[in-house]
Amino acid sequence: MSVGGASVLSRMAKVVGDSNATSDPAQIAAYQIDGRSPATVVHPGSSEEVVEIVKFAAREKLAIVPTGARTKLGIGMPPRQYDVALDMTRMDRIVAYDPGDLTLSVEPGIPLHKIASALAEHRQFLPLAVLFANRATVGGTIASGVDSPLRQIYGTARDFVLGMEFVTGDGIAAKSGGRVVKNVAGYDIHKMMIGALGTLGIITRINFRTFPVPRAVRTFVATFRGPTAALELRHAIAKSVLRPQSVEILAATGSSTAEFGRRAAISFENNRWSVVASFAGHDQVLDRDRRDLQALAQGMDRSSLESFTELRAEVAENANRHIAGLPGAILEHSPAAAIFKTSALPTDLAGLAAGIQSIEIPWLVMMRGLGITYLALLPPDCSEGSLRVLKQECARIFDLLRKAPRGRSVLLWCPPELKSEINIWGAPPGDLSLMQKLKGVFDPSGILSPGRFMGGL
Repeated sequence: MSVGGASVLSRMAKVVGDSNATSDPAQIAAYQIDGRSPATVVHPGSSEEVVEIVKFAAREKLAIVPTGARTKLGIGMPPRQYDVALDMTRMDRIVAYDPGDLTLSVEPGIPLHKIASALAEHRQFLPLAVLFANRATVGGTIASGVDSPLRQIYGTARDFVLGMEFVTGDGIAAKSGGRVVKNVAGYDIHKMMIGALGTLGIITRINFRTFPVPRAVRTFVATFRGPTAALELRHAIAKSVLRPQSVEILAATGSSTAEFGRRAAISFENNRWSVVASFAGHDQVLDRDRRDLQALAQGMDRSSLESFTELRAEVAENANRHIAGLPGAILEHSPAAAIFKTSALPTDLAGLAAGIQSIEIPWLVMMRGLGITYLALLPPDCSEGSLRVLKQECARIFDLLRKAPRGRSVLLWCPPELKSEINIWGAPPGDLSLMQKLKGVFDPSGILSPGRFMGGL
């Protein structure tokens, strides 16, 4: 820091008010990222205040990390420099909502559950069924790039975020996209903010397309012995006329995963692989979906099909909520867990499943129908021996994905001790040089979450 901590606090307090800036160690401790703490925590209440804070930070070469509910600060690398935690939770308003046009504009600090309540009054929703949904803010959810089981039919945030307002690293308030679905003004620059961990800009407003709540949702579970038939059912669904709103394949080993299975109404015992598919629509359509899905499941290897079940409504709701939040539940239950997010062609999932089965420590896997896989490695503790084995298994997973034609793997969460010994982003992407140029344009002073993203961005 080029200025003293007291000076920084005094300057920030002039912008946001004395009660909205602090250097109290007890409060700062809640903003740690892998053991690193900021010197000051600031709570801006408007985009204008964000602009002033960033301009000051740029002049003084102070590094800023924007935060929300802090549920996903473990994603990415610890910042190289961390002077100011910019807590956006004061900016928590619904700015505009037009149910007739299916459009919504919100500030980044608003919790997801508050958005859900407002939309539910008009039987609408956002397909952001993500981990920590009961606590997370919308800004942190978008900036971290976490996905939802509902991407199977609704896509990812890139498909329903219509526009954004954000502040660049040199303190310029910018906007991209618009507030309506049919918008052709300019480039979709805002899409680069999704999943960038706050390294390109500080989001101050997000415009969404909303969706009608389905009339009814029903969930079915087909459980197989081994992954082969489960993956074949996934491929059969993709080739059929069925249009599920989500498809997940779940499996696990180790006694510690039994609790996750009970919550999600899934059996994780004896090499069970379960296909969980949810469908939405009218009752007649859902009856047909059930018949067609059951016929597909029974058309697999009969010797490996163990059961086909429709979950009761209350069980299904709980199961789908648990599946959406599974990575978060794993982290709360097993702080030593390492959780990968891999992307591969659906045709490569069989090879990935075979590699997963050779892992020598307990694991839990959740394969999404479109090829996204979450893989949790579950060591018993954070002892030196456990971390050594965990490092070896992580290296094996990266090697396994390297062999896939277009596979990519990111270690989303792991013990901080591991981040100094393994590249959590995997092999550098071919467009890293372009990403570095974009970083230079949007954040010329390099003060926004420095070092948090791949390639040290």
